[in-house]
Amino acid sequence: MFNLDGKIVIAILLMTAVTYLPRSLPLLFLSGRKLPAGLQIWLSYIPAAVLAALLGPSLFIAEGKLTLHLPANIYFWASLPSFAVALLSRSMFLTVLAGIASAALLRLFLA
Repeated sequence: MFNLDGKIVIAILLMTAVTYLPRSLPLLFLSGRKLPAGLQIWLSYIPAAVLAALLGPSLFIAEGKLTLHLPANIYFWASLPSFAVALLSRSMFLTVLAGIASAALLRLFLA
C-alpha cells in the first residue's frame, strides 16, 4: 500500500529523535533531583513568556502591519476584556469565554 523510500524512513526517524530527545532528556536527568530555588523561580516564568511570544504577533499585527485601529485589529481589543476577566476570576474557562464573546461582538458590530 505504501512505498516508503529509505530516505523518507530516515527522515521520519530523525524528526522523531529531534522532537522526542529535547523533551525526554531533561526528564531523565532531572527526575528525583531538587532544583535550586532561583532556577525554579526562573523556570516558573517560562509558560507566561511562551504564551506572550505566541499571542503577541496575533494581537498587535493585522494584515501584516502593526496596528491597533479597531476595524482592522479586533483581536487586540477583544483581548482587553479577556485580560480583565482573567485577572478578576482566575478562571481559564471564563477567560476563554470572554475572549470568544468579545471577538464575536466586535465582529457583529464592526463587520
